[in-house]
Amino acid sequence: MKDKILAALAAEKVGEYLITTTVEKSAELFFIKKTLDVKRAKEFTQYEVTVYRDFEKDGKSCKGQSSANIFPGMTEEEIRTRIKDAMFAATFVANPTYEIPGPSENGFIEMESDIAKNSMEENCRIMSEALFAEDNDKDAFLNSAELFIYDTQKHILNSRGIDAGYRKCTVSGEFVVQCKAPRDVETYKDFRYDSLNAQALRDRVKRTIEYTKSRAQASQAPASGNYRLILSEDYVATLFEFYLDKADAGSIYAGYSDYKVGDNVQADDDGKISGDALTVTLKADVPFSSEGIRKIDRPFLDKGVLRTITGNARFSYYLGTEPTGMYEDIKVEAGTTPVEEMKKKPYLHVVNFSDFQMDSFDGHFGGEIRLAFLYDGEKVTPVTGGSVNGSWFEVQNRLTLSKEKQDNKGFEGPLAICMEDIPVAGK
Repeated sequence: MKDKILAALAAEKVGEYLITTTVEKSAELFFIKKTLDVKRAKEFTQYEVTVYRDFEKDGKSCKGQSSANIFPGMTEEEIRTRIKDAMFAATFVANPTYEIPGPSENGFIEMESDIAKNSMEENCRIMSEALFAEDNDKDAFLNSAELFIYDTQKHILNSRGIDAGYRKCTVSGEFVVQCKAPRDVETYKDFRYDSLNAQALRDRVKRTIEYTKSRAQASQAPASGNYRLILSEDYVATLFEFYLDKADAGSIYAGYSDYKVGDNVQADDDGKISGDALTVTLKADVPFSSEGIRKIDRPFLDKGVLRTITGNARFSYYLGTEPTGMYEDIKVEAGTTPVEEMKKKPYLHVVNFSDFQMDSFDGHFGGEIRLAFLYDGEKVTPVTGGSVNGSWFEVQNRLTLSKEKQDNKGFEGPLAICMEDIPVAGK
């Protein structure tokens, strides 16, 4: 099939191109309570062809691009038609000209994973057992769950000599915990691991069962005011998306961010950090980016100081920075404060939002509270309702990171984070 695509590109006189081949195998399990309702295996091959076209517009050099999906079994004529349409579409994308990546390190890389060493059946057994290992509570239970095992191979070939690929295996899924009394409530959670992290999944399910029982008990919202706010699990990872967005070459080029390498982006206006200084590493989730750029682990923040601007080929070319590829996975050095230490003073610990968001443009974060634990100095009460609305610019220099860690969906870092004086709208 690759030869057919190359022949079609030559026939259409395409000078610059990128061909991405994806071969994916998967096993998918769907449960209703503890009963396996559907089990299926899938395998597919897909080719994505991106074409680039140089032209001038208003006296300026431009490079447009467009992509087309090619599937096994398509005829040469069908392939040529897809490519011809993509070349036409590329003329409407008048980006300033730039260079597409050339080879840095070619070859095929097999990513190490215990998932790859087992059969799909064995992986399904291990992770499904972990999924239901804690499902033994008389009041709350998993009412549905989905589990997916993926074995993905990608090959990246472009007109400038990139010829690289990799194999990556992952396990992911989602589940819903239900508690019917004293009121009927549900909690949704998802997960993704690059290994058979059975213990992490067990812990996640256990916490969700406990939280759902508390949610069924909660009936009132916290009073409006400012709180010592503790966030944990997924919400910690969401907060750190702020730095990934701000240090992206596309955001900087568009003027949405003024980040520069060497800036202390965590410090206050006086250049000080009174809380835990952030040390963050960019983790290469795959060996090559979608453009074929070699990805490696990179220093990102060093005690609050920015060390790397990330970006694809186009925006990195515009800024004159090294094209790193896009990063989503990070490792944040944990703090020294145990979660129990954080909870010795009054706090509001939100463990479930209806929709928690971080706005990297203005730094505001928050969402509607579905479940939180309020400690007033004497007792802990589950509460529901109200909303959090904080400013990351105001609190980032005085954070407290937990000693305990988490690892889920590409985020390695502290399990919890504590912030002072956060506005909460409540009753």
